[in-house]
This record gives sequence, C-alpha cells and structure tokens, in this order.
Amino acid sequence: MRLAVVTALLAGMATTAAAQTATPARGVPLDVAIRRAAVIFDLRYDLWLTIPKALADPITGTTRITFDLRDNTTPLVIDFDTSRDHVKSVKANGADATFVYVNGHIVLPNTALKVGRNAVEVAFTAGNDSLNRSEDFLYALFVPARARQAIPVFDQPDLKARWTLTLKYPSEWKAVSNGAEGKETITMWSTSPPAEPGSATTVTFDETEPLSTYLFSFVVGDFKVETATRSGRTFRMLHRETDAAKVARNKDAIFDLHAAALAYMEQYTGVPYAFGKFDFVLIPAFQFGGMEHAGKILYNASGLMLDESATQNQLLGRASVIAHETAHMWFGDLVTMRWFNDVWMKEVFANFMAAKIVNPSFPNVNHDLRFLLAHYPAAYEVDRTPGANPIRQQLDNLDEAGQMYGAIIYQKAPVMMRHLEALLGEESFRDGLREYLGAHKFANATWNDLIAVLDRRTPVDLRAWSQVWVEQPGRPVITTTLAVEAGRVTQLAFDQRDTWKRGTRWPQQLRVVLGYPDAPKTLRAQLDGDRVYVRDAIGLPAPLYVLPTGEGWAYGGFELDKTSLAYLSTSLPSIPDPLTRGSAWVTLWDALLDGAMTADAFMDLAAAALPKETDEQLTARVLNYTGSAWWRFLPPTERTRRAPALEKLLRTGLARAATPSQRAAWFGALRNVALTPETVGWLRRVWARTETVQGLPLAEADYTTLALELAVREVAGWKALLTEQLGRIENPDRKGRFAFVMPALSADPAEREAWFRALADVKNRRREPWVLEGLNYLHHPLRARASTGYVAQSLDMLWEIQKTGDIFFPKRWLDATLGGHNSSEVAGVVRQFLASLPPNYPARLRNITLQSADELFRAEALQKR
Repeated sequence: MRLAVVTALLAGMATTAAAQTATPARGVPLDVAIRRAAVIFDLRYDLWLTIPKALADPITGTTRITFDLRDNTTPLVIDFDTSRDHVKSVKANGADATFVYVNGHIVLPNTALKVGRNAVEVAFTAGNDSLNRSEDFLYALFVPARARQAIPVFDQPDLKARWTLTLKYPSEWKAVSNGAEGKETITMWSTSPPAEPGSATTVTFDETEPLSTYLFSFVVGDFKVETATRSGRTFRMLHRETDAAKVARNKDAIFDLHAAALAYMEQYTGVPYAFGKFDFVLIPAFQFGGMEHAGKILYNASGLMLDESATQNQLLGRASVIAHETAHMWFGDLVTMRWFNDVWMKEVFANFMAAKIVNPSFPNVNHDLRFLLAHYPAAYEVDRTPGANPIRQQLDNLDEAGQMYGAIIYQKAPVMMRHLEALLGEESFRDGLREYLGAHKFANATWNDLIAVLDRRTPVDLRAWSQVWVEQPGRPVITTTLAVEAGRVTQLAFDQRDTWKRGTRWPQQLRVVLGYPDAPKTLRAQLDGDRVYVRDAIGLPAPLYVLPTGEGWAYGGFELDKTSLAYLSTSLPSIPDPLTRGSAWVTLWDALLDGAMTADAFMDLAAAALPKETDEQLTARVLNYTGSAWWRFLPPTERTRRAPALEKLLRTGLARAATPSQRAAWFGALRNVALTPETVGWLRRVWARTETVQGLPLAEADYTTLALELAVREVAGWKALLTEQLGRIENPDRKGRFAFVMPALSADPAEREAWFRALADVKNRRREPWVLEGLNYLHHPLRARASTGYVAQSLDMLWEIQKTGDIFFPKRWLDATLGGHNSSEVAGVVRQFLASLPPNYPARLRNITLQSADELFRAEALQKR
C-alpha cells in the first residue's frame, strides 16, 4: 500500500522537465545541483537544535529555510540523508506540505512553492554521522557534503546562505559557532524525554555572512577557554587540555601565529578579514590537521599543543597549519569554488599562502628547502603511480567529493602555482588574485574565472599551460644526456617523455646545477617540447655532476646520467648548498624506487651523510628516508646485520645534537628502527624512567609512543608495560585513545583478530586517528607475516570505508594496511583485488589503491632483482 501511494505521488510530481529532480539519486547529483543553483537565491537558514547530554538521547531540531525562487515548475529537492523516520513534519509557506523521501532527499511538489519568496520549515531528528558526538563534547564537521547527514539543507557549495543558529545544551558545557554568541538564557531541562538533570543554556548566534553548507559548524561540550588580544583583535581558543603547564607553554605562540597570519593575508590581498570574530577549537583526535569554518577554525589538538620535545618540523608544521587555515578565510570561505571539482583551488591557495606566511616567523629556516621538502616528495608519491589523478577532476556527484582530496591538490598544486607566479611575476600575480577576490566576494568562482583574470596579465597562453599542469595526471620523466670530450662539455640536453603514452609535454623551466670542486654553476633552460639543449654548457669543464632539479624547482621524475648518479650516490654530503643537497636527496630516492640505486647503497649514503649534515630540515628528511628504506626495502636478514651500526650512528647523533628539537628527531628515528637487545633494553629503561635522554625533556606523548614501540617488539612483560602506561595517562581523551589501540599491540593473535574484526562495525571506526594508529601497529613490519591475512579483508572494506568515513580516511586506511608490507604474497593479494573489481567500483578508489600499493610493488620488484 505504501509503495503504491509513493509511486502515485511521484508520478503526479514528475513532468518531463522535472524528471531529474522528482526521483533524485543518492548523494548530491550534479544535475540536481545545477538546477537548484539556477532557481534559488537569497538563501537563509534559521536552525534550532536541542543537544542533550546523554548519548542515547537524540538531537532534535527545526529549520526554517527561506529563499527566492525564480521558477517553480519543478519539484524542490532538499538533502537530508538520514531516514524517513527522522523527518517529523514539513511545512511550505505556512501550510503542511505533502512530500516524499527519496534516496536521502525530501522532495516537495512544485505546487507547494511559488515564484518569489518561500519559507520551508522542517522538524526533524538530527543524524549523527557528521556530528562526531562523544560523551562530553560534539563537533559538526560537514565537509565536503555531509551537512545533509545531520540537518536538512541544500548541500552544495554554490548555494551560500546566511545562517542563524539557536542551540540548547547542558549549562556546564560551552558552545561556539560561526557567528558571535548572542544573549544566553538558562532554563531547566523538561521532565519529558529527553530527561536531563540540571539546567540548560539556550543561545542564539548572530547571523553569519553567506557561507556554503560545508563551512557551517558548531561545537558543544566540556571545553576550557583562553582569550588573547593581538593588534586590537580578540582571539579565543577552546580546548580540552588538562595539563596547565602545556597550555601555558603553547598558548602565546598559537595566538601570535594566528595574528601574524591574519595580518599577512589582509596586507597581501588588500581585503580585510570578513567574518567578525575569530575563534578556534582544539579537538582531540580530530580527523584533519584543521578545518576552516569561517570565524571558528577546528584543529587537531596534538598539532597545536606541542611538547617540550617538539622537533623543528613539528614547530614548522604548527605554523603552517595555522597559516593554511587562516588563508582559507579568503580562499575558500570568502570566495568559494562553485563545485567540488575545484576544491583544489582553495587548498592550493591555502598551502601556497601558508608558505609565504610562515617564512617571517622562522628567519633561520631555509624556506626554499622547506618548500621543496614539504611538497615535492609527497606529490611524487602519487604522481609516479599509475593511479595518479589530475589536479582538477571530473565530479558528477558530491557523494564522491571526499575522494578529490590528497597529495596532488595539497602538494603538487602549490608547485604548479609557484611556477604560475613565476610566469606572471609576483606583483602581477598578486594583483590578479586581488581582482579575483574582489569580483567574487561572498560568492563562488571556478578555476576558469581565475585563469581569465591572470591570462590578461601575461603573453603566455595560460589556458594551454593549465590544460597540461592542471587537467592531466602524472609527471614527466626527464632524462639527462651529457657528452664530454677532452675534459669539456660538448653536449648537455634534457629529454622528456610521458610514461602514460599520451604525448603530453610539460612546459617548465629547468634550473640546472653543474657541480664543480670550487663552486657550482646554475644554468637555466626552458623545456617545452621533447628536448632542450643547454647551449650555455658547451665548452664548460666537465662537471662532477649535473642536477636538473637545482634550486628545488623543476618537477618530474629525473633520470640522471651515469656520471652524476655515481658521484651523488657516494659524494652527496660534500655538496655545500643545503637546497642542492635536498634536491639531490629527493632525486636519489626516486632512483632507489626505480631500481637505479640499491637499498644497500642508499643506506650506506645515508649513514655517511647523517653525521655531516648541518641543516636540521635535511637531517629530519634523511632520517625519514632511512627509516622508510630500513623497513620497506631491506630484507630482515640485512636489517639484522646492519642494526648495530645504524643504532650506534643514531645514538651518537642523539648525543651530539645541539638542541632539544634536533635530539627529538634523532631519538624518534632510533625508537623507530631499534632491533638489538642493547638498544631495546635502553629504550625500556628510558620508558621506565630509570635512565634519561640527556638534553631531551620527554613528555607523556613520548612515553606513550615508547610503550607502543616496545610492545610491538614483544619485550618481556609487554602487557604489564601497556597497562602501566595506560595508568600514567591523565587526560581522558588520550587515555581513551591508548586503551583503544592497546589490543592491536597484543602478542596474542586472537586479541589482535578481535580488535580488527570489531572495525567492521562503523561505530568502532568513528575515531579515525585511533583506528589508523592501531592499524599501523597491526601491520607493523615486525608483524607483517602475521597480519598478511588482514590485507584482503581491509581491501574489501574500502568501499564501505569511503561511504562512512571522512575525506582522508580511505587513503589513510590503505596506507596503514599496506605500509608495513613488502612481500610478493601481499603484492599478489592487492593485484588479485584490483583484477576482480566489479564494473561499478569507483574509479577513484581503484586509483588510491594503486597509489598506496606503489611502494609495495616496487619493494617486491627490487627484491626480485
């Protein structure tokens, strides 16, 4: 009977023109979004929510959606991806409205609406999937299109709205949203369900400027508040940190970094900060580094509240994420992409501007080297694989918008943007951005809108340039040809090829370093076609090496000539310039992955370089490469043979390090690779606090990681060690995380099995960082053989992970699953999975599988050689 009624109603609603929206597909289909954006204007949401303290009690609410409608000839689709039972009532223009609930949408007939001003009121029970609800706090995280999983909305970025939010919540909690808090009222909870003890606070937040749904948010819970004033502006920080000394040690730096970032952005763009108040909330186990809700940024607490043992990279990382999220107030919040195929635009400008902002705060850091190390290696990890994606991608449904994110938009796109800035010149580029922001303030824009602005400022055909760099995946492979006669260069040329066999050629400038005993020489060459000859090199003395990635500039896979590869493989530490050394390290890592350099040779080079390295960034990078090569590319027998020498080298480096930051990097590397009984025993004594690390103050997080690393090595008494560490942790959030991860460390296979099986329930995957930490230890290289059986099951869960998790979770799930493996057996499992995928399997999930498995496949190939 119910099916017949629904069928009849749909038939009455549907006309030829309305067929697309009477029965909308799941998610937010592009055709529905285009139609809505064409007819809906001047949109406002007035949202009321009641948030009880008890998790078992539902969050209830009403929303009044008002808008101008230009055309009412088709049904109206409102996104609310929960269930029909969550919709309590719907009114349109004051009258009860007949509606159908279809595929996660409330569909109103066109007869319920009129041309002109309309008001739709929905009473509902909120969905929990995107509300991140815990016992004592809640935070709404709606990016990229998950507002519809909690509240009824038009969940697309180009329907910006002004929001007014009223919240009712337990009075002992605090609340924050995009708008400033208005007047609070205190009442008692009603005695009818949800029955709550104590009083309730009701607060209405001021109406916001126009915001996309993914930028609207609120936080409610047990938080402390810190306030500071910088240059006349008030900042507020909400947090749950219980260590008062840690808060005192960090808060001034956090406020200073925000103030500096705001000042820089206002000066650079010429546009004042547009969103009034400036709050930020530190969330334990937050899914991302940060999220740029206008007027109320969310951060991962561990990234901002640093320990005394923080490394230089962690300090730079904190400054970068603060600058990144602050830059979003202009790029993303003020001007927003029209559709999520251009989500990369807001991310590239946030990262690109962050690199500019951070520099003055760290005057002693080599920022060109910082840019190289922060962007190129991570971008290459994706772009060298057959699963690489272009910067700008096709997107037909916002259901898949979360898969648009990754290293290509966060790391490759800033490299592209730096090249684009160089084509135009810094001032012309900046002026173009100012024009773009001014033209689209509080509105939406596309990449083509920006290219049109910039194209007028240069004779270069930016549309053709963009077609290669932005619209296509992959990177060029660039080969060096060096000819020498009688000690003089007779030819230096570079050839590029497209490994995807499309005939693509990437136009870019090469900044080529020729190495000489006295001083290197840098030459520039414009590589536009298949080959470029560097004519200025002819007649020069034969160089010790030729490095086409000089100045950390050129982008691609670089195949060195034999002379250069041989020299750099043994003598790289002798190069005086840190940026050139950094470029060489990135190039040699590619050589290792391509089989042009053996893992043994790479480890020998790292061992020779580390004692001589004077740049802290490079020390950290080489230590990172060493750990990766150690676990991924060396067989266990070779690790056993090399362990005493490597551990001695790392302990010597630790003892010689000049600052706590440097010591923390060396100590972390030693803790990561430790195998011998002597070093493992020493680490246990450090954990037990019967020995200290000279000059390195260890914090709770250091002891926690030590406990996990000792347990995965199954030291005697590992279980009691974990239990004791759990007892040491005072902060409830960190204690909960450690308790969650503990079973994944067990030496008992049955306990590990039970932990993994529990992940099949989505409720056990809600704290994604906790899950990923556990998976990393479940699949630790020392447990790789035992965890092989979980790989196929993890791959089979990937589609479900994508549907239920946040934007980075699918890729990180795969990385944690495959990162500890290098065997042919596991490589075969992945190949079998890829070969058996059904035709309707999302192409993007297939691609990220290829990305995550790339080093596994390469490790297998290297072992076979």
